[in-house]
Amino acid sequence: MFTIFHYSFIIRGLFAGLLIGAIAPLIGIFLVLRRYSLIADTLSHVSLAGVAIGLLLKINPLLTALGASALSSIAIERLRASKKIYGETALSIFLSGSLALAIVLIGLAHGFNVDLFSYLFGSIVTVRTADIYIITILSVVIAACLIAFYKELVYISFDEEAARVSGLPVKLFNTIFILLAAAAIAISIPIIGILLISALLVVPIITALQLKQSFIGTLLWAEVISLLSIFTGIIASFYLNVSSGGLIVLIMLAIFGVVLLVKGWPSTSPSL
Repeated sequence: MFTIFHYSFIIRGLFAGLLIGAIAPLIGIFLVLRRYSLIADTLSHVSLAGVAIGLLLKINPLLTALGASALSSIAIERLRASKKIYGETALSIFLSGSLALAIVLIGLAHGFNVDLFSYLFGSIVTVRTADIYIITILSVVIAACLIAFYKELVYISFDEEAARVSGLPVKLFNTIFILLAAAAIAISIPIIGILLISALLVVPIITALQLKQSFIGTLLWAEVISLLSIFTGIIASFYLNVSSGGLIVLIMLAIFGVVLLVKGWPSTSPSL
């Protein structure tokens, strides 16, 4: 059993995976409370275009995915705040547009290859040493920002209008949050895969909500579910020789199913 830890790619994958597993619920709980779950899907498709650009230009795909999702997140937030179009419409535009761009870029790169397949569905083999540095730095930045702005983000998530009336710079905090979400989505790509990122951000939170805990209690349970699923999924993916992303999500969904059977139907939001 412990011979698995003799492989350097397993150590890198576990280290990156556990970092991502710790960060994902911190972002996910605010996405769920704000009814922003669809934005994870949108930014993951934007990241696919970024990955395609990286593979085409032979640049680290994690960096190009980060750049693409960050720029798109700002544009989405600007469109949403302007109220010229509905938020869901803005997401739809970016989702379909980025997917179309990715398809064209993949065609220019002469189709799918092993690297792109790994980025789509997640694979611990794709995690390089350079990726570890990027994931670690961004994880620290995301955690630090969320801790620093915790009270403001909670206030805005529960009542954005009241926060605006009280004098909080809501627009600024929304922009900061959307950039943090974009960064979290980008760094999750190597482990969970572009097509499954939204599940990583949302499912542990939805599962923890069934336990009807306080805000902090919900977050702590989501952390446990996320970290347990990622650790188990990565280890199992090695022995079963399948993508890590698929197994991680299946484990999360299995935990959700068990909790749902024990506790009943979904709750809507945690209490403070």
